[in-house]
Amino acid sequence: MKYKNIIKKMAVLISACLVYTMSMVTAFAEDASGTTGSEEVSGWGAMISTFALPILLLIFLYFIMIRPQQKQEKATREMQKNLCVGDEVVTIGGIVGIVLKVNENTQTVVIETGSDHFKLLMKQDAIRENITAIETANAEKAKSNKNKANAISLGKSKDE
Repeated sequence: MKYKNIIKKMAVLISACLVYTMSMVTAFAEDASGTTGSEEVSGWGAMISTFALPILLLIFLYFIMIRPQQKQEKATREMQKNLCVGDEVVTIGGIVGIVLKVNENTQTVVIETGSDHFKLLMKQDAIRENITAIETANAEKAKSNKNKANAISLGKSKDE
């Protein structure tokens, strides 16, 4: 999580530097063409040189910043929608509990926390992660990796 924020900040800084550099190059090119009396670039050449870098920059920023955030939000919404009774969850506020009841109509969840069985009614949007689902996914991943390792040690190919 920490590295993603650093990468995003670096991408913004690089994009700002590129925009500034492009504007300076364009300004120097205009000064040079005006003072030397050389032929001006006309039509498509000027338009491509003016708009190509900002358009490429926007595409770069989309793939570096916007698209991964949309994927993460979609995965979070799916996780919140697929909560089941008995799942261990963590809320946005950091409260850890077990789901006792899920109400699809009002999109609320009742969770139980602590050994004194304290119950909380929360919106599904307040659930940050499902620990049970993460542990299950990690166990399945470890099992598949172990099966692949066994297949390789027995001399079989990975696909068999």
